[in-house]
Amino acid sequence: MPDQTSLHSDTGGPGAGGATASVPPAVRVEGLWKRFGEQIAVAGIDLTLPAGRFIGLVGPNGAGKTTTLSMVTGLLRPDQGRVEVAGHDVWRDPVEVKARIGVLPEGLRLFERLSGRELLAYTGRLRGLPGDEVDKRAAQLLDVLDLAGAQHKLVVDYSTGMRKKIGLAAALLHNPQVLFLDEPFEGVDPVSAQTIRGVLERYTASGATVVFSSHVMELVESLCDWVAVMAAGRIRAQGTLEEVRGSAPSLQSAFLELVGANGRDAGESLDWLGGGGTR
Repeated sequence: MPDQTSLHSDTGGPGAGGATASVPPAVRVEGLWKRFGEQIAVAGIDLTLPAGRFIGLVGPNGAGKTTTLSMVTGLLRPDQGRVEVAGHDVWRDPVEVKARIGVLPEGLRLFERLSGRELLAYTGRLRGLPGDEVDKRAAQLLDVLDLAGAQHKLVVDYSTGMRKKIGLAAALLHNPQVLFLDEPFEGVDPVSAQTIRGVLERYTASGATVVFSSHVMELVESLCDWVAVMAAGRIRAQGTLEEVRGSAPSLQSAFLELVGANGRDAGESLDWLGGGGTR
């Protein structure tokens, strides 16, 4: 297996470069709004995500996490507000932003009639990387992500975990400064999850930034050093893991308090449930 430091060495990709003291925040969001009909999905949020950190955007289902990440990465135009990624405005300077980010969205659509190796070759060349460099990086990523044995298999025949890993490889191929992942561990088996986790930890250790959404607090607490908590389209808290957790015994406890879910008990209303009865 190759040394994983090669996954984020300064090899001349368009997004190359680690965090330094002079680097702006990885993401700066000001007054971001998004409405779908009568439903307000994101309600005027302000958010500053530091560079070089492993960041979790957490919240219950329907909190607005996916909508926020879609606007931050240029996949969805906001109704109002401003977004900067690595010091560049997402909507005024989209080419510069897209050169610096990698994205693994929820429900990723892939070119399923390509093999894993072909998908990476196509993605790298689409990014403008030299063919030899694409082939070298693809081989390293396939090896590290335990996909080398399936590199000539069509993506349509990949399992959920394999799809997540090949999608991650495509997002990392051009060596981005900031990597955005929407529920990257959803539906992934424990072996694939451990592989993905190892790659992401090595990536952030090199000075890059990972921003990923999740509603699994235990996962976020074990991975992240910086957290933003979102509920009902608003940011309820943001800061280091220790700051957000505060005096609570765990991030889960702090999260439930922040989103107003503490004390919710379905036991009494479901007193008919159980006992093997049919009525």
